Amino acid sequence: MEFKRIAELREDSDMSKTKFAHKIGENERTYRSYESGARTMPYDVLIKIADYFDVSIDYLLERTNKKKMNK
Repeated sequence: MEFKRIAELREDSDMSKTKFAHKIGENERTYRSYESGARTMPYDVLIKIADYFDVSIDYLLERTNKKKMNK
């Protein structure tokens, strides 16, 4: 699965893949393979990304267009 929304959020924040990978504590090469869909992204990384951008995981997975979860 390619993560278009993660790429969009990262690019909107003017961050390279390298810089973002370091911000969330991931190896650059590994992160690139996650974002491109070449490798399955572990849940803990998905949670880190959702927390970093303050969006729901459902938004990142394109299950909804709402960035925030209903509370």
